[in-house]
Amino acid sequence: MVKRSRIIAFFLVVLVLFGTMSGTAKDIVKNIKLGLDLQGGFEVLYEVQPAKEGQKITESVVSDTSKALDQRINVLGVSEPSIQVENGNRIRVQLAGVEDQEEARSILSTQANLSFRDVNDKLMLDGSDLVEGGADQSFTQTGQPNIVLKLKDSNKFKKVTEEILAKAPNNQLVIWLDFEEGVDSYASEIQKENPKFLSNPNVNEVLSSDQVTIEGSYTVEEAQSLADLLNAGALPVKLNEIYSTSVGAQFGEQALDQTVFAGIVGIAIIFLFMLLYYRVPGAVAIVTLSVYIYLVLLIFDLMNGVLTLPGIAALILGVGMAVDANIITYERIREELKIGRSVKAAFHTGSQNAFLTILDANVTTLLAGGVLFYFGTSSVKGFATVLIISILMSFITAVWGSRLLLDLLVNSNWLKDKPGLFGVKKSDIHPISKGYDALDLTTKFDKIDFVRHHRKLFVLSAVAIVAGMIVLGVFRLNLGIDFSSGSRMELLSNKPLTEQVVEAELDKLGFVAEKITIGGEDDTIASARFKETLSQDDIAIVKTALGETFGADPNVSTVSPIVGKELAKNAMMALAIAAVGIILYVALRFEIYMGVAAILALLHDVFFIIAFFSITRLEVDITFIAAVLTIVGYSINDTIVTFDRIRENLAKKRVIKAPEELDEIINKSLRQTLARSINTVLTVVIAVIALIIFGSPSILNFSIALLIGLIGGAYSSIFIAAQCWLIWKKKELKKKGKLITYKEKNMNKDELQV
Repeated sequence: MVKRSRIIAFFLVVLVLFGTMSGTAKDIVKNIKLGLDLQGGFEVLYEVQPAKEGQKITESVVSDTSKALDQRINVLGVSEPSIQVENGNRIRVQLAGVEDQEEARSILSTQANLSFRDVNDKLMLDGSDLVEGGADQSFTQTGQPNIVLKLKDSNKFKKVTEEILAKAPNNQLVIWLDFEEGVDSYASEIQKENPKFLSNPNVNEVLSSDQVTIEGSYTVEEAQSLADLLNAGALPVKLNEIYSTSVGAQFGEQALDQTVFAGIVGIAIIFLFMLLYYRVPGAVAIVTLSVYIYLVLLIFDLMNGVLTLPGIAALILGVGMAVDANIITYERIREELKIGRSVKAAFHTGSQNAFLTILDANVTTLLAGGVLFYFGTSSVKGFATVLIISILMSFITAVWGSRLLLDLLVNSNWLKDKPGLFGVKKSDIHPISKGYDALDLTTKFDKIDFVRHHRKLFVLSAVAIVAGMIVLGVFRLNLGIDFSSGSRMELLSNKPLTEQVVEAELDKLGFVAEKITIGGEDDTIASARFKETLSQDDIAIVKTALGETFGADPNVSTVSPIVGKELAKNAMMALAIAAVGIILYVALRFEIYMGVAAILALLHDVFFIIAFFSITRLEVDITFIAAVLTIVGYSINDTIVTFDRIRENLAKKRVIKAPEELDEIINKSLRQTLARSINTVLTVVIAVIALIIFGSPSILNFSIALLIGLIGGAYSSIFIAAQCWLIWKKKELKKKGKLITYKEKNMNKDELQV
């Protein structure tokens, strides 16, 4: 008898969920802060250096500097800036949405040490003689904007003007901002059309005022900006810019639109696949996946996180991971249905059997995400944050949420005797009376012998690895500026570009690019790379000139050799720690042989991604590391599911005496998990292909690395990890004579030899 109350409860739960999401999702999306790459902005990493000889850079000095920078950002009117102290003596500043990036850069890096000097550069007054916060923008009698400064001691100013007046006709009081001893001089600057000093008024009489005026050809905005900068105070140190990136607003808007569209397409196809393949459970998965996306965005909003372009990619890929948990559960339920269990019994047994497999797979992926977060910077850390949240939320929605909703339908008896609604044909179901076990089921892949050709496949992989090493030795990697230092510029045009056009425009400005590439839709995006790190002045010239020429501000990134080396070092460290952590976890949960085999498979995957990028000359940047670590997570996920089934089949066998029995276990395990492996990889590949076709060009290489890694990961789980374990177990069997795979209290002592 159908219990309608449970069906009604199911639809009420779904109605409440979608009602809540539709009512609040708009505000959540609106509240989420977007990163530089999605709305334009400016990011810079400063190394704090002494301003005076003998000055020590302590923790308190760096802290004071970050506070001073915060005050300066307030001058810019930027909402919710990000200022982070890194590695003790570095400060990273992120200003998303700032309109005038060059003004922001100038205000941040200017020390704002005001000094009053004579024509011989002798110091007469400095910033310590000014009243704190006493700078105001005003106007001269003729209406020209100026800056009025309030002095602490009018008598001191009187003495200064007396001394200056006595030097007539060289009676100029030269007002400097950030005068550099041994570099700047009034004698040289006065010859220039645009001298560095702020102004040089003549002192025609002795003044005892508590005010001094800075006059020049300022606009109201320039005068106000200088007054604000002086009120914010001088920096106690020098700031050496070692990394910077600026993103034009048009670039950010386009990247956001393209990637969101790619996500919608990819997720829609995944939803359709789940519905057609798994029927009713697939419909439940669509509900929980929708809740998953909502929860990830909600938590990210509550965390006040900054969503970046790789972060959106992580969210889209997270859907594939959430689908994986559903697929593992649904495949288990289908197996139980095929051995003749009732829908209710199959649901409970299948869900229970899938739990530990899902847990192991998620923990290992979470480990990779944690390592990425710890070693990542900027947008990569954002990617890792979304990835970690995605893993946790996918576990909650796919395991608990899916079971709750499916439980209501199963226990309503509406699905009773309807295995077709789970995608199971009646012809595939065995009578329960025959006592079949799920591990005894035949599959559509039974004709495939995975073990028979494993040596040939090993040889093939070895040949490919040697070929890859040769390729790497000859071509090496096309390292981006993230790892090799230099500058990168991206241009966005409203008409097709060519290398010749871009090169000609750069030549006009006096810049020579090492490499120029054209891409994007209709060849409207150009990328130029420079060996040297462009200075602030160079960047200002390029952005102004090319912005006018092409109709959009270019993106400009610079990386110093120091940062490049550190990023490369951190990337290697991240991979090493992730590998060690995974091998330890797998060894504890399974056995050491499986842990080592899993790592060999991972190294196989990582190597082929690297070799592919070498031979195709695709640029390796910081997001490449994010892609590699993501593949580490996905690959180990797939390998864990395979090893979990191998462990079950081993336990059922209890005692193994012949190598052929191990061959049979491997073949059976791989056949039984192959459908799940194909479906999981297929759903994630769908999302990645959508990113490649429709996503932003900024993450194209990232997406390509994921695609190659996903395909390689599926191959290595089947033909590398499982086969390596098989070879080692055969050696152990040969040495011991037999393997005990299941222990019971009532077994004889002589059977417990391992």
